[in-house]
Amino acid sequence: MIIARIHVTLKQSVLDPQGTAVTKSLHALGYQEVSDVRIGKFLEVKVDTTDKAQANERITEMCEKLLANTVIETYEFELVEA
Repeated sequence: MIIARIHVTLKQSVLDPQGTAVTKSLHALGYQEVSDVRIGKFLEVKVDTTDKAQANERITEMCEKLLANTVIETYEFELVEA
C-alpha cells in the first residue's frame, strides 16, 4: 500500500481572501514578522498498490479530475510506502 500526501494551494496569481484575513489577524496578535499567508488543503490518500509508477499516475489523474481545480489551484504530492 502507498500513501499519497497531497498539498493543494491557490496559484500565486489568484487572490486569497482567507489568507489575507489570517495575515491581518496574526498582525493584530503581534506577529508582525508574518508577511503572507496562503490557505490550502492537505489530503492523504491510501492507494492499494505497491507500484510507485502506477500510484503516481493514478494520483495525478485524481488531482487533475477532482482533488484540485487546476484553473486556480496547484498541487504537489509525495508517495510513501505504508
